[in-house]
Amino acid sequence: MQQQPQSPASQPLQRPPLLPGQSQPRPMNFRPQQAPPGAGYRPPMQPGLPRPGFLPPNGSTPPIQPGFPAAGGNVRPGFNPNQQRPMMRPVGQSPMQSPGPRPVVASPGAAAAASPIQQQQQLPQEPPMSPTTQNLPAEHHKRKRMYPEQITKAYSGDVPVSPGYPPQQQQPAYGSSAMASQQVQSQFISPMGTPAATTPYAQPQQQQPAYGQQQPQQLQQPAYNAYGQDPVNQMTSQFGSMSMGAAPPVTPAVPLLGARPQIADIGYNGPSIRLPPNISVTDSPHVNCDTSYQCATINAIPATESLLKKSRLPFALVLAPYRSLKEGDEPVPVVKDSVIARCRRCRTYINPFVTFVEGGQRWKCNMCFLLNDVPAAFDYDNQTQQPADRWKRPELNYGCVEFVAPTEYMVRPPQAPSFVFVIDVSYSAIQSGMLATAARTILDSLDRLPNNENRTRVGIITVDSSLHFYNLNSKLSEPQMLIVSDLDDIYLPQPSDLLANLTESMSTLKTLLEKLPDMFKDSVNVNNALGTALQAAFKLLSPVGGKIICLQSTLPNTGTGSLKPREDVKLLGTSKESTLLNAASPFYKSFAVDCSRSQVACDMIIFGGQYSDVATLSCVPHYTGGQTYYYPGFNASRSEDALKFAHEFSELLAEQIGLEAVIRIRASRGLRMSAFHGNFFIRSSDLLALPNVPRDQNYVVEVAMEDDLKVPTVCFQTALLHTSCTGERRIRVITMCLPVSNSISELYASANQQAITAYLAVKAVERGLSSKLDDARDAIVNKLVDLMGVYKTHVLGSAQGSTPQLTAPDNLKLLPLFALGLIKHDALRQSSQIPTDMRSNAMNMINTMPLQLLIPYLYANLYSLHNMPADAGEFSENGVVFPPALNLTAENLEVHGCYLLENGQNIYLWVGRNVVPQLCADLFDVRSYEGLKGGKITLPTLGTPLNRKVNTLIGKLREMRRGNYYPTLYLVKEDGDPYLRLWFLAHLIEDRTDNIMSYQQFLQHIKDRVSSSSF
Repeated sequence: MQQQPQSPASQPLQRPPLLPGQSQPRPMNFRPQQAPPGAGYRPPMQPGLPRPGFLPPNGSTPPIQPGFPAAGGNVRPGFNPNQQRPMMRPVGQSPMQSPGPRPVVASPGAAAAASPIQQQQQLPQEPPMSPTTQNLPAEHHKRKRMYPEQITKAYSGDVPVSPGYPPQQQQPAYGSSAMASQQVQSQFISPMGTPAATTPYAQPQQQQPAYGQQQPQQLQQPAYNAYGQDPVNQMTSQFGSMSMGAAPPVTPAVPLLGARPQIADIGYNGPSIRLPPNISVTDSPHVNCDTSYQCATINAIPATESLLKKSRLPFALVLAPYRSLKEGDEPVPVVKDSVIARCRRCRTYINPFVTFVEGGQRWKCNMCFLLNDVPAAFDYDNQTQQPADRWKRPELNYGCVEFVAPTEYMVRPPQAPSFVFVIDVSYSAIQSGMLATAARTILDSLDRLPNNENRTRVGIITVDSSLHFYNLNSKLSEPQMLIVSDLDDIYLPQPSDLLANLTESMSTLKTLLEKLPDMFKDSVNVNNALGTALQAAFKLLSPVGGKIICLQSTLPNTGTGSLKPREDVKLLGTSKESTLLNAASPFYKSFAVDCSRSQVACDMIIFGGQYSDVATLSCVPHYTGGQTYYYPGFNASRSEDALKFAHEFSELLAEQIGLEAVIRIRASRGLRMSAFHGNFFIRSSDLLALPNVPRDQNYVVEVAMEDDLKVPTVCFQTALLHTSCTGERRIRVITMCLPVSNSISELYASANQQAITAYLAVKAVERGLSSKLDDARDAIVNKLVDLMGVYKTHVLGSAQGSTPQLTAPDNLKLLPLFALGLIKHDALRQSSQIPTDMRSNAMNMINTMPLQLLIPYLYANLYSLHNMPADAGEFSENGVVFPPALNLTAENLEVHGCYLLENGQNIYLWVGRNVVPQLCADLFDVRSYEGLKGGKITLPTLGTPLNRKVNTLIGKLREMRRGNYYPTLYLVKEDGDPYLRLWFLAHLIEDRTDNIMSYQQFLQHIKDRVSSSSF
């Protein structure tokens, strides 16, 4: 009987000792100095070994590190294990044609030897060096360009071309035995991450019974990076994507029932993309775009449509093509020489996955395989007037690049940034302080508005039952107000100076903004003609394009697009609730379509003292590529409200947006984009029109298969044509290459749980609006049952019927948790206590949030503050150190404890009723628990270590993620305000709440459904 070979991570690799008189075998990378770089087999870099292609000065054979097999060694069954022989290849066969490692049959009592490719996976690897920082050998800089004769040989397979990058390194696969053993070793630390009673705020407590007969796993959480993610998991994902085509390891099955979810892995970005060798024209580690720009729900594409249907896996792309850059992020490379090579047939932009043929004179498109001529300027630098190395061009080395577009990409000269503020000046706007706060924020942000070329224009319209325009002519000593009371047939009171140049009219604008609050301070007008004001703003901007920023406090109740209060508490929580979540008036959608046609976008900022009909007003941003911000119960007299709005509004004004943009997504032959989700207008079947491209907005695109795939890889390319705020027409091109697979096991091993969560979220919102919220929740459960059932039946091979355990692949082990978080979220939760405006706003955010914001929005982070480790809240070389994250269950809340919970939108400080007085004094500057006041607070700044650390954590939480959001801080007392307490406890989604199952009950329900169904 054959023995199963041991796991690569658990089986140590040892090189057998040399026999007496036996010489060391020559490594496969040994070659004469004159051989062209990159020729022959390129072994993985190991500590102590020289870089491939580099020989010692004396020409001697590089020493072999003890304990490792010789490079290129391959042991066949039946061979003497003490004898190493080089791997042979038939004469004339190129490395691309190599049949790969032969199957290994294990003999009794002896472990099977691994092939070189398997050894490359098993050995710990160094991260690849950046091409800009590595110390390349001198010969690399002096070698002749292989063009065109040598390149011709290279393309024919005689001499592989090496552009000078180090070979891509393969890290141990996420979820492999090595990582699993590391997690097992880590699970024996205390559930809180530190021993109890290590700080003066922690009280002795009895040991609680272990959940599910085991301690909940809590791994020590390292310092967060600027993405708000665990840098170890992120690095694993990034380096894992540099695969050279090694066979993917078997993903271990993880039992879910009876154990808390392993939340330490929430920051994991998904399985690596494992491409065949030599699939890209260079060895750059950046040939595939970063997953924060574009990722897929599955990182291996099924070869047939029947396999896709059989797997039940969703097939979609998750895009954030215009995401912002945080500290430490690499900027997008810009190609400034206007040399843009595109396929003549499918219009694909040249990218790292094309193929050069005919001596490098032509290139084959990786989408439609048409041959195209290489532009003459591709190998010549017009700026330096010298020949250029094409292998160093960014478009051949990076999956995300930006081209400066020539004039043929312009219908008109690049659009200048233009802003028209439509400000509500009705009674509620005055009383809440919205008008004063907005005017002050705009005044303070005038210098932050994008105005690089001094072309930016600004206009202001105030509205109640009439429209007030302002003459901003720079020659006026103070602005003039022009009132239009005719709401039925709106017109502009004068042809010019209503939209003025920001630089020229700066002093006039400042004067107007300073006087604006006082001009309406005595107003008692409760009417609001928002629809008519939007039409007037459109008349101002339609000739030039721009953005309308609408600040709205009163429900529009007069003029065009007037609305009526329709909140009906009897419908909340019923099957008819979805009628309240759809737009009440067709005007706002039709108006948005007109805006999109004229390159006018709209941002809607809604202040909800009463019912505001967010569902209707958010139609305008939805179809114009804008954003909706909602501030329920806003009152500027609370400093927390004013600070949150001022911060987010100021960041919105300072955004370096893209203007007059279109997005088109191309894919390899046999694939097409079938459905689109996000804020845009679909101009044609596959062209998305966005008058404004905000930073950090997410889009989900469903992909359909039209034909079976007979190629080893497929590519997706997103092209975003836009005008930058600096006045340049640019094209951002994002390319991603994925392997094709015939194995359902590989499909499940490549599934990305975060991307699948984003897909489920937008599909659930769509279903909730078109049908019922019950149907949306059921759709999530049904999809989860399908995935778990297919995995059980077709991957694990379990027979139909009941099983004692529910298992999931390691890379999908948190998908049930995210699905439960989605079902329990304000956007979809079964409840009669969620106002319609709040639910509509939650749906808008789920539809537009990038993954980095969406995941904590669904599953919040919970930290213990009263017994956090000594280094928590301190700065390290990797940033601020956070305490270990806790599972979202009330079992982790001690009566004497103090906890911080955050979801990216709000931060809660939970204080137990038996908290020690010293903590109250050190953190809140009050003597005891009784002196604490719940609600929105600003944490005082004290000199105590605890206060300093908590303030550091809160500050980091407010700035570490992308987006303009500024979380509000709430103090929640255990026996304080019941509504605030229930709001906090609703985030503990692993517990049972009202009529919604706990996490373990949810898993049991999924298991029962899986057992009773056939797949």
